[in-house]
Amino acid sequence: MEKGIATRCIYGDGKKFGGDRTGAISFPIYQTATYAHPALGRDTGFSYSRLQNPTRQQLENVVASLEEGIDALAFSSGMAAITAMMELFRPGDHIIVDADLYGGSIRLFDNINTKNGLTFSHIDCSKEKVEDYITENTRAIYIETPTNPMMNVVDIRRMAQIAKANHLLLIVDNTFLSPYFQKPLTLGADIVIHSGTKFLGGHNDTLAGFVVTNSTEISERLRFLIKTVGSGLAPFDSWLILRGIKTLPLRMEKAQENAQAIVEFLQHQKGVEKVYYPGIEGTPGYEINRKQATGFGSMITFAVESSELAQHILASTELIPFAESLGGTETLLTYPCTQTHADVPKEKRLQNGITDCVLRLSAGIEDKKDLIADLKQAMESFYKR
Repeated sequence: MEKGIATRCIYGDGKKFGGDRTGAISFPIYQTATYAHPALGRDTGFSYSRLQNPTRQQLENVVASLEEGIDALAFSSGMAAITAMMELFRPGDHIIVDADLYGGSIRLFDNINTKNGLTFSHIDCSKEKVEDYITENTRAIYIETPTNPMMNVVDIRRMAQIAKANHLLLIVDNTFLSPYFQKPLTLGADIVIHSGTKFLGGHNDTLAGFVVTNSTEISERLRFLIKTVGSGLAPFDSWLILRGIKTLPLRMEKAQENAQAIVEFLQHQKGVEKVYYPGIEGTPGYEINRKQATGFGSMITFAVESSELAQHILASTELIPFAESLGGTETLLTYPCTQTHADVPKEKRLQNGITDCVLRLSAGIEDKKDLIADLKQAMESFYKR
């Protein structure tokens, strides 16, 4: 019988690891670089931790199970995962990417990958006709949904249909919703990307990244790449992410509950001009997200009436930290124009709606009344000066 996702967060596919005889409930940290061989031509399944490590292997099995893929590869960060995945392509290849992506992804594409001969078309995949940008050299479509930070929702099934009709790969960054709320591979994607630092780890205490696929061919190519470039996740970090995933369902539900309460508060708060959240009924993307995901997540972006108010909020919250990152137990406020998207050209930022009045909030698992009270005092104090 197929296990539910909460069970798979703890056990993965349920396969037992035969290397431990202690009965340890918490999977051991195999802090070793190399492994002894019983004899020539015989091994234990492990030889060198750059290739594989039992702790990392267990983590990869769990993540593959959650995303319903055949393989998952754990990297030292989300950017390390994307960097390695981009090695699937060759100079001259063209990739269609969503215009509203995490700034680090844009920086990688426009600087490193472009230098290495790849070309990109940055378009709004939630609105524009993607087919118009496909050329004879196009090899993939790369999207986030919801997007970072403007929370645009892209129709994964539609992108998958376009990709398959044109023999392209569909790559989906699933960081914002995690496999608890959304499973792109089941909707037709070929590759799923995660910054495991975020919701999967969930405690703001380590970095990690994942590439997940349901293709044997892609899996084999990625396995060659990870052992060659050497960016696999270390044993202790693998253990931290394993531990974090165990509480993923509880954290995702609580954080979403908090986010929805904060959205309702922001919609009626003086100085707030617009709230971007896929769970607001009647807004663009609401129906698509409802059909392709089982939740709306805990990421909120909102625009206030002035840059001065935005900066005052960042300096005046007493509970909520002003910090980069997202997806942890702590609620965080981020200023995209100087943090996550600082390296994106100003013209491109403004075109995507990322002005100096925009704030991004990652709802954590605190008591929602405390979060709302903190935001309320920070905003109201601006008008009492």
